[in-house]
Amino acid sequence: MCKHWIARGLLALLGFGALLLPSLQSTVLAEVKEEGFVSLFNGKDLTGWEGKPGLWRVRDGMLVGDSPGIRENLFLATLRTYEDFILKLSVRLVNGVGNSGVQFRSRRVPNSSGVSGYQADIGEQYWGSLYDESRRRRILVDARKTGVMAVVNEKGWNDLVIRCRGNQVTIELNGLKTVDYREPDPEIARSGIIAFQVHSGGPMEIQFRNIRIKELGE
Repeated sequence: MCKHWIARGLLALLGFGALLLPSLQSTVLAEVKEEGFVSLFNGKDLTGWEGKPGLWRVRDGMLVGDSPGIRENLFLATLRTYEDFILKLSVRLVNGVGNSGVQFRSRRVPNSSGVSGYQADIGEQYWGSLYDESRRRRILVDARKTGVMAVVNEKGWNDLVIRCRGNQVTIELNGLKTVDYREPDPEIARSGIIAFQVHSGGPMEIQFRNIRIKELGE
């Protein structure tokens, strides 16, 4: 009788394992895909970041920029700099209202709230474009030419991937490559902070999650 129940138990465990196999395989594949990436945000507080208190906060594991309406662009920035890397994150512009961006290879502008450097644009018709914030002050690559708005979830989550190596910058939004840019000016910095923007203007809320980075060696 005991052997009978043991046998039945083993069969049940084997069946349960078979049911779990697809999800286990997915987990393993995800871990392999993300090999070398580390989190930039702990999901609990703003450790490792600096910015205007009150504007930026943590909610439900997300990094949230909640603006009541501001007169100048404000940023939450990393305390350290990065050079060659792949940055991945998910972003949501609540109700599709407002404008934001992800700064990279950037720097704080002295005696100012501003940040200068490359920006992966978020919002309005500029999703996925490459803008040069407070430096050349112009769009370097206009993503509209890629048909990006067809893949944008204007009120939901969007996956953004930024890759920098040497003088090359690429941006992908929801799997669509929107930017493949080679910097022609050797004087433009190839390292700097990463920062998130709340744009000047009316009330808006921007949310970021799953922020992770892989630094690239030689």
